[in-house]
Amino acid sequence: MMPGWYQRMNRRERMLSWIVAGTVFGLLNLWILNWVLAGLSAAHKEVAARRARLAEQALYIKERDLWMKREEWIQKHQPVLKDAAEASALLDQLREVAGKYNVLIENPAIGAGETTPYHQTVFASIETKSPWPPLVHFLYDVQRPDAFAVFENVNLAIDGSDPTMMRGKFKIARWFASTPPSK
Repeated sequence: MMPGWYQRMNRRERMLSWIVAGTVFGLLNLWILNWVLAGLSAAHKEVAARRARLAEQALYIKERDLWMKREEWIQKHQPVLKDAAEASALLDQLREVAGKYNVLIENPAIGAGETTPYHQTVFASIETKSPWPPLVHFLYDVQRPDAFAVFENVNLAIDGSDPTMMRGKFKIARWFASTPPSK
């Protein structure tokens, strides 16, 4: 009960047709298997991403009180930008802290920074020259939490003329509340 076209083939043609049919069948199976495995891989990645997101959300929920207290502290303590003179006040503060640790400030510059729905900034750009330990103390004091000061750009290098001295270029921004805190 073989079809007529198959019976008309010689042995060699039949073998070749089986090889072609087997190759097409194998390639079709490989294509389907590749499609299934790609879908399975994408599903595993999605499950892993969702698990990570769930763990992150669980952590946020667990630490909600801590973040609410931090938000409340920020609302109470973050200053409001009154005018552009705040940039010169930041520079004065930097000079005061630098004087405390004998850090030499060179080429001071001030300016207004970005404004977002969450904060407004003013910045001061300075260059410093000092030994390493006083510079560390200066950086520590400038960044205390209630100062709302952020180092946006830092470039430190050893002074070429005196290897015991450090040269630094800093862009330091002070973050202010964008609107007065609600009471």
